[in-house]
Amino acid sequence: MKTSKELLASLSQTALMPQEEMLEVGRKKGKLFIGIPKEISFQENRVALVPDAVALLVNNGHQIIVETNAGKMANFQDHDYSEAGAQIVYSAEEVYKADIILKVAPPSPQEIEMMQQRQTLISALQLTVQPEDFLKQLMAKRITAIAFDWIKDIDGIYTVIRSMGEIAGGTSILIAAEYLSNVNNGQGAILGGISGISPTEVVILGAGTVGEFATRAALGLGASVKVFDNNIYRLRRLQSDIGTRVFTSVIQPRVLAKHLKTADVVIGAIRAQQGRTPLVVSEEMVSEMKVGSVIIDVSIDQGGCFETSEVTNHTKPVFRKHGVIHYCVPNIASRVSRTASYALSTIFAPILINIGEEGGVENMLRRDPGVRNGVYIYNGTLTNQVLAEMFQLPYKDINLLMAAL
Repeated sequence: MKTSKELLASLSQTALMPQEEMLEVGRKKGKLFIGIPKEISFQENRVALVPDAVALLVNNGHQIIVETNAGKMANFQDHDYSEAGAQIVYSAEEVYKADIILKVAPPSPQEIEMMQQRQTLISALQLTVQPEDFLKQLMAKRITAIAFDWIKDIDGIYTVIRSMGEIAGGTSILIAAEYLSNVNNGQGAILGGISGISPTEVVILGAGTVGEFATRAALGLGASVKVFDNNIYRLRRLQSDIGTRVFTSVIQPRVLAKHLKTADVVIGAIRAQQGRTPLVVSEEMVSEMKVGSVIIDVSIDQGGCFETSEVTNHTKPVFRKHGVIHYCVPNIASRVSRTASYALSTIFAPILINIGEEGGVENMLRRDPGVRNGVYIYNGTLTNQVLAEMFQLPYKDINLLMAAL
């Protein structure tokens, strides 16, 4: 038996001998099979990936299948996609054989029927229009469903909502300019101002992303802008981000009614955290507005913030009530579908590349809490508490499911 000195000497010699190098075991990258179907929802003109993003993904070794005319309404031709390396197919059934389905609008019941067991779906959720059967159909096929409108970036911002809000805010002012002009039987006014003439008055309800970018666009044209919001923090942030002083106020009915009387344009950009948007402008307030003034209700997808609002569409976008022009189209971003498609694509392409780098959807979700926040069904298990309470269905927390794997 060795003495303590001999044992110590032996251990010292072993420690000095060359040791086996322990290298990190790299993750096996995955080759993705992505399907992009043609959107069939009413007046959905956007496409989830533009040809440039397709080329990037193909160059990273992924296979992409695109249904014919999927990008037509955004002015992308089949030739553009085939040149980027995508395979063009002529039936939706072929697209739905892919492992990952990427689309803008939520799938219809007919589209869910075409989906395969254990596929991954990335699309919008649009809670207000989804029946309970929608969830049950996806759960029955053990789909992993990710709502891109719930995906957060590294700063905790809902990145798709932010991007679409920027588009809707800027576009709302351009729409208002169209309906103030003679071309659309408006009052024949320019939105903005020129030397020697009082500027157009624009009232914006809501100081979020839509309100901020509507404010920027209106100020850029030279309009006089007034912003109302009940959140003082948002009003302060707006002042800071805009870099110039604008009229701001909390929403007090008497004060708001006074400024609506002189407004040429009113943008409704209030967003509810849950449920319906609050009605902050009564019919009486609208009746006292100037004849020929314009209301753009961007909040109409949550019910609208004007009592006189009624849902319209891109074919017949406006109606008049009390002499005031109302524009109440829910999907304003589809009006500028090419720009909106690029905006979506810049968000989706890095996520898909990350899925490939991590070796699959499951590994990516485990490491990316922002995308994981968008998961509402995981392998057929409902993982979203809001949906569970809304439809009275059982659910499991996605973070606990990830921890158990």
